[in-house]
Amino acid sequence: MAGSTFGKNFRVTTWGESHGAALGAVIDGCPSGLRLSEEDIQAFLDRRKPGTSAVTTSRKEDDKVEILSGVFENMTEGTPISLMIRNTSQRSSDYSHLMNCYRPGHADMGYDAKYGFRDYRGGGRSSGRETAARVAAGAVAIKILEELGISVHAVTSSIGDIILNIDTITDEMVLTSLSNTVVMPDSTAAAEAEKLIKKYREEKDSIGGSVFCEVTGLPAGIGEPVFDKLDATISHALFSIGAVKAVEIGDGISASLKRGSENNDAMRARGKNIEFKSNHAGGILGGLTSGAPIRIKAYFKPTPSIYQTQKTVSSFDGRIKNTELTIEGRHDPVIVPRAVVVVECMTALTILDALMDNTTSKLSYLKRIYER
Repeated sequence: MAGSTFGKNFRVTTWGESHGAALGAVIDGCPSGLRLSEEDIQAFLDRRKPGTSAVTTSRKEDDKVEILSGVFENMTEGTPISLMIRNTSQRSSDYSHLMNCYRPGHADMGYDAKYGFRDYRGGGRSSGRETAARVAAGAVAIKILEELGISVHAVTSSIGDIILNIDTITDEMVLTSLSNTVVMPDSTAAAEAEKLIKKYREEKDSIGGSVFCEVTGLPAGIGEPVFDKLDATISHALFSIGAVKAVEIGDGISASLKRGSENNDAMRARGKNIEFKSNHAGGILGGLTSGAPIRIKAYFKPTPSIYQTQKTVSSFDGRIKNTELTIEGRHDPVIVPRAVVVVECMTALTILDALMDNTTSKLSYLKRIYER
């Protein structure tokens, strides 16, 4: 299977299946000298793990990370860092009736078509559980970015038709959002979202939503101007999250409805710096950072595993026939709250990789490191 490695300089390879013994990540390219402990990573995994509130699946996974290599006395060595998260709450019997049946909204049919074989116990590599390994690796990337004065923060920006005005979100609201079950930085909207999720859960249904992510502290000129534009690589990272169906940078789709005079971000001199009077571009122009905050939105589809009877097909010995399916097991009524930290981590991995790429863009950068 190709495609389990992300990044060029800070490379992350995830491994493992949803119902295997464990899953994890190997990080190659992490510099030495970073103070790192399992607790640093665990704080991010705790935000993603299931069984923590009424709006997540009742399945409880400890998601306890173990650092197997690359760290000595809480300091990175510059060697590959191997991270492992043991699966502790699999109930494969919940999926036995799916052995020959494709779940609507899942990757089952395509997976079977590609490989002629699939792990029907929760989807294997195509399961959302794989994102736990991404979060573990992303936590390391975020710690490095913090050393550089760069922050990456995400929040729930919508659940169904409950949509926040992201321009009103403050840093204080972002911090307080971590204390509510939907990670939404508005207590009134959060309460409404919880009621909506409960309503759909009672109807044996699910709901989608969106995540807003902002990156601050980045200098101008990070990224590439052609195929590896920063907005392209960020989109690649976010679209690799299984349930993401759309990504916007800055004003996104609404920019297509504006005139150039409305959409262009005016620039003014502020001492030796350039200041933007607006940020419709979301901090990226021509694939390169402008110095303004990067603003991203990722849109998530409803959880496909719902408890209503659905029409589908079964396949056995090359014979395909129509059937009906009622999903069993323990599933999230909404993906978004647990996906907030996944968006943060995938964004951080992309930003860090681009920063490392940029160290060779000017001779002066190399001289700063190596000139005697």
